[in-house]
Amino acid sequence: MSKGEQRHKILISAYACSPYKGSEPGVGWGFVAALAKRHELWIIVEEKKFRADIERYLSENPGFAKSVHFYFLRKERNRWLRKLWPPSYYWYYRRWHHEAFELAQHLHREVGFDVAHQLTMVGFREPGYLWKLGIPFVWGPIGGMGLFPWRFLPMLGAHGAIYYLGYNLFNLWQMRVSLRPRLAARAAGAGLLSATPENQQCTEKFWKVPSALLCEVGVPPVSARVHAERKGDEPLRIVWTGLHIPRKALNLALEAVAHLPADVKWELHVLGKGPLTGKWCHLAEELGISTRCKFHGWLSREEALAVMSSSHLMLITSLRDLTSTVTIEALALGLPIVCLDHCGFAGVVDDSCGIKVPVTSPASVVAGLSAAIAQLAGHEKLRAELAKGAVARARDYSWEKKVQVVECVYREKLLDNVESKG
Repeated sequence: MSKGEQRHKILISAYACSPYKGSEPGVGWGFVAALAKRHELWIIVEEKKFRADIERYLSENPGFAKSVHFYFLRKERNRWLRKLWPPSYYWYYRRWHHEAFELAQHLHREVGFDVAHQLTMVGFREPGYLWKLGIPFVWGPIGGMGLFPWRFLPMLGAHGAIYYLGYNLFNLWQMRVSLRPRLAARAAGAGLLSATPENQQCTEKFWKVPSALLCEVGVPPVSARVHAERKGDEPLRIVWTGLHIPRKALNLALEAVAHLPADVKWELHVLGKGPLTGKWCHLAEELGISTRCKFHGWLSREEALAVMSSSHLMLITSLRDLTSTVTIEALALGLPIVCLDHCGFAGVVDDSCGIKVPVTSPASVVAGLSAAIAQLAGHEKLRAELAKGAVARARDYSWEKKVQVVECVYREKLLDNVESKG
């Protein structure tokens, strides 16, 4: 924080927040840890999943607690009901936000906050209630808006197609009809942040509220000391990572490498596991590429990073996602990325660090992915340039840079508040 800049009292709702976990909890912690260097924070967090992690961190880093005050609320759970009716999760999640708002009102009477920030979870469906406090309100970065590409539904099989057809219809209905997210977005105004270009387009289309773009994930604690160089006749080592579920679409990656020219030497290293692992292993056999595909399963973080660090290229084929930590992680490790021009990847990957393939039809996507891989396999100089560009691009997603964006939003909201009172 620059000398002379004012420290503010910020109330944050971060249901998911942990210094030791990735995904949503990592998003919560990344923003909180960076903001704590600049402001005094009061943070409301779910108790059962995250209290132990946070208290462990505070005991090991007592200085951190000087500017951060955590409050924990336990969310009620009914796992049997959730198995029978998955959306029932939101009934209990909303109740947690009701309790968080009651606590927020109590804290606001005692502290007098300058700004309230609804941070995690990232999904647009539940905006919480901090926007009702009557003080400058910031929401985001938010995600989850948008649709699974309609033309790709048939490739998912009956179960997957039905699921994502329902997902699309449900999302369309919620984006158009749900009242609280719309009211929260209007309350946020200039304080509305979108995690991806797709979400940014949707806030304006469905809510008539422009939003600033701010990727939800930041640079993890990894770095590329030496880029993996491809020497001589060494195979191009391609890495793919993620849950083995329909929306991650590993089948597109398998078909893309199967269509590579015969003179291209390659290996595909698949990280992760899931319900479709067996099916995708069988597909690799059917395509005649199983000897060049290694399915690693779930590895420890250190082992996964070792596989990524020794690879030459990251391949991302997800058809429904935000940005995912692995995208930024790959860039930080100096891995060029070949991905779809879709989801959060569309906003992160540019010509300096990778190649994006338009999401048109399954056949054209397979052809586009295959052509991009072949191009990099045949031009090591280009691949090496993109590897350097990846490391440079990763720096754009440091938590410090993200917080600079958030601070600009805070200042704008505070200024608007002063002007409206004047």
